[in-house]
Amino acid sequence: MNERHAEPASLAARLRDRIRREGPISFRDWMAAALYDEREGYYRRADRARWGPAGDYRTSAERSPLFPAAFAAYFAALFGELGSPPAWTIVEAGAGAGDFAGGVLGALRDWFPHVYSATQYIIDEVSDAARAQAREKLLAHAQRVSYCPLHGIKPRLDPGIIFSNELLDALPAHRVMMRGGQLRELFVGVDADGAFIWVEAELSTPRLGAYFDQTGWSLVEGQMAEVNLEAQDWMARAASALRRGFLITVDYGAEAEELYGAPHRRQGTLRAFHQHRIASDPLARPGEQDLTASVNWTAIKNAGAAAGLETVSFERLDRFLLRAGLLDHLERMAARAPDEAARTALRLGAREMILPGGMAQSFQVLIQKKTQGAGFTAET
Repeated sequence: MNERHAEPASLAARLRDRIRREGPISFRDWMAAALYDEREGYYRRADRARWGPAGDYRTSAERSPLFPAAFAAYFAALFGELGSPPAWTIVEAGAGAGDFAGGVLGALRDWFPHVYSATQYIIDEVSDAARAQAREKLLAHAQRVSYCPLHGIKPRLDPGIIFSNELLDALPAHRVMMRGGQLRELFVGVDADGAFIWVEAELSTPRLGAYFDQTGWSLVEGQMAEVNLEAQDWMARAASALRRGFLITVDYGAEAEELYGAPHRRQGTLRAFHQHRIASDPLARPGEQDLTASVNWTAIKNAGAAAGLETVSFERLDRFLLRAGLLDHLERMAARAPDEAARTALRLGAREMILPGGMAQSFQVLIQKKTQGAGFTAET
């Protein structure tokens, strides 16, 4: 007798069932499922491309090898600031398919062999499929690379670096709004037709109210905003894993005053991306489109300070890359390029990162340090 096995319910169906059973859920929980569900979460799925031309977005490391090369030189400078230890660790959180890691390790091997020989590189990534891709790309550095799932940072790095690029903006965030002088939270429910809808309710945690007190800002009537408590918690975990060294965070956002005070952001910064375009409905197609919200750098700096981190610098990514010697790396890499097409690609990548209107103008780099005893600088 043939047994019939029911197909597992889709993520959307499971979310609908949960909401009908338990009532509306916080957007934070909805976003966590949409992005990180073990079977169908956007960042966990093995059946779709996320990065590159076939996916929904491209990262800086994919756009040009100059990006990881510039950071490799900066990491080498930090290695010297840390006393050129016989061994140190670089943790890349949310490492994706290993493009940045490959660029950094290759540059260290070719240009800073003394740093390369001391380096252990940890790929901290939630997706099994992405980790598998990284293993293939990083075979030349297999003896220097190890792997763990996202949020798996456990070692006490002494010394070391924890680096992330476009991680914080993808952590699950709450949505709130000001209504009648009271802060309210936006939950996700379903209508009679099964469509996901916004539902306004009381705050799910008092931390949401405290969040605005800590950043020194309050919303105006009718204003919506995202509150990323998860990003603050991640900063605390990262700081606890770092005994001595640097936490380097690359992402896009603004200080609290600009993030919540700008009139064009009165509806918040939540965005959904599908096939390199902004999708109209962030609640549509859970697990099939990327979700992101701009980082509140004021809150991130405060979380770092509370966890024992000192801010070394905070600047636009294009300015950081120039300070890290991107133009020198362009000249060096262009001289070694196999043909004119490769040299042209390098020049175009450099223009996109440093010229007015380029991608890097919309990103920021936060450098924080943790020390034992006397402090040290992190200038290139």
